[in-house]
Amino acid sequence: MISNRLIGGLVISWCSSAQAVVFVSDEINTTPRPSDFSICFDNSCQTIRQLSLTDDQWQGIRAMFLPGTRTPDMERTMIKRAVAQLEQIIGPLTGTAHDRGTNETTGNPLDHRMDCIDESTNTTTYLYMLQQEGLLHWHRVKEPVTRGFLLFGWPHTTAVIEQENNRQLWAVDSWFHDNGTAPEIVPLEQWKQGWSPTDR
Repeated sequence: MISNRLIGGLVISWCSSAQAVVFVSDEINTTPRPSDFSICFDNSCQTIRQLSLTDDQWQGIRAMFLPGTRTPDMERTMIKRAVAQLEQIIGPLTGTAHDRGTNETTGNPLDHRMDCIDESTNTTTYLYMLQQEGLLHWHRVKEPVTRGFLLFGWPHTTAVIEQENNRQLWAVDSWFHDNGTAPEIVPLEQWKQGWSPTDR
């Protein structure tokens, strides 16, 4: 079921190229699990859909992390793969399968777009599910972070994880790339300085 009812406080986000007004919604599941979670899209969570994964779909995600990750770097690689796979599963269910990175449009009005608010919200949901299912041993999910436009361009938001052994914060940013592509994971402080994949 698709819902467009949005409530709550007003937040402004340009996501680098498109101006959007975001209302926080009480319909986003804040304790997601594979059998019951929210995905939002249509630019700044204007549309929210409640979904569930099949047992086979979730077992495929779990298998990526087994028998376990030996280092934080290895776990971040697994996180990238898991987020990409989840996007590939969810895309056909929500009409976001053809979503393009950096707010590019496909030209097809039936394709649902996702800006950085959608992407960071959904990635945080995926990360939370991985954490709650005991698949993350080196990292913990943190609140999304927004970098401002006064110094480094338009506001832009990312999901965030914290490396437990040294408290290093990492941006997990899926907005730069097309749906189903592995997100960028870079040190949050570097990301806050305006980092993008073109800085490699």
